[in-house]
Amino acid sequence: MKFFLDSAIIDEIQYALDMWDIDGVTTNPRHVQVSGKPFLTVVQEIGKLMAGTDKTVSVQTNPHNHDNHDAIIEEARRFVELNPETFVIKMPCTEAGFKACKVLTDDGIRANMTLCFSAMQAMQAMRMGATYVSPFIGWKESNGEETGSFIADCVQIKHNFDYGTEILVAAVRNGRQIADAAVMGADIVTAGIAVYKEAFAHPYTDVGLGKFQSFWDETPYEES
Repeated sequence: MKFFLDSAIIDEIQYALDMWDIDGVTTNPRHVQVSGKPFLTVVQEIGKLMAGTDKTVSVQTNPHNHDNHDAIIEEARRFVELNPETFVIKMPCTEAGFKACKVLTDDGIRANMTLCFSAMQAMQAMRMGATYVSPFIGWKESNGEETGSFIADCVQIKHNFDYGTEILVAAVRNGRQIADAAVMGADIVTAGIAVYKEAFAHPYTDVGLGKFQSFWDETPYEES
């Protein structure tokens, strides 16, 4: 499974690259706003961090254009010109978004279909040739919806019809969700830096370290 970082903070991304060898980055308008930098400035800075690798950066088109496939396509082409090796273009799972995805992928431009909340939306993204489709699970769980079958259905559809789209599970809130996505066969998860830090830790690891440190300190290291 690939781990993507959901962030537009350069220091966070650099840390995740150095410490965890993160496989890619996803951005969205909220993350860019939090960075405090202009949109094009921050996405190009992130792109430079990935130079010379096969890691991708998902860059989101203007959400106001969700119902205008021509506008999505035009903006996507401008983004790709900035960094054709690294940028994957995010567009919403709307009718216009799916149309834009088909046009762009036919031209060799990679698409990440975002804001996916149903297996039917995921299937249409796969049919249109998306590189990634991003089912959101945290938002659905916050609304009281069960998400296990959602991811399992997306994975099953992919394998039933041999689609090349990678399933990128998004809006991930904890390590249990990451592990569940992996067990169900998703290709990628994307999460914030705090989620990964908490997921990589465990209180029993800390307890065990405390015990082993005590034993270590009470045992001679070598013959005196």
